[in-house]
Amino acid sequence: MKKLLSLTAVLTTALVLTACASNPTSSLAIQKENNQFEVTGVGKSNLIAKNNAVEAANKTCGNKATAVITDEKTEYNGALKGVVDEKTGQMIQAAAGVLGSITGKSTGLNSDEDYQTVLNFYCKAK
Repeated sequence: MKKLLSLTAVLTTALVLTACASNPTSSLAIQKENNQFEVTGVGKSNLIAKNNAVEAANKTCGNKATAVITDEKTEYNGALKGVVDEKTGQMIQAAAGVLGSITGKSTGLNSDEDYQTVLNFYCKAK
C-alpha cells in the first residue's frame, strides 16, 4: 500500500510540473562581434513575436541603456507553412476556430510559435 501511495505521489508531482512547464517566448541574447547582440522572439502573431523579441533585447540592455535595432527579420512558421501562403493559412486557422466553437471541440491549428522574429541590436547608454 505504501508503494502505491509513493508511486501515486511521484506521478502526481510529475504531472503538475509538466502542466506548469511552457515554451519560452524569447531566447537569451547571443553576443556577436562589435558589441552586437541577437535575440529571437516567438508568438501566435507577427506583433506578439516582435514584442517578445524587443522585450528580450530590452532585458539584455538593462535599465541604463536602450536597445538600438540594426536588423529585424520576422517569418511565419505556422502548421501550414509550405502548403499555403501566410494569409491563406490565417484564414484556414480562423475557419477552424469558428468550426471548433460551433462543434465545441478545439480544432485550432495555430500555436504559440507560429511567428519568429530575430533582432540584431546593440545597447546605447541613456
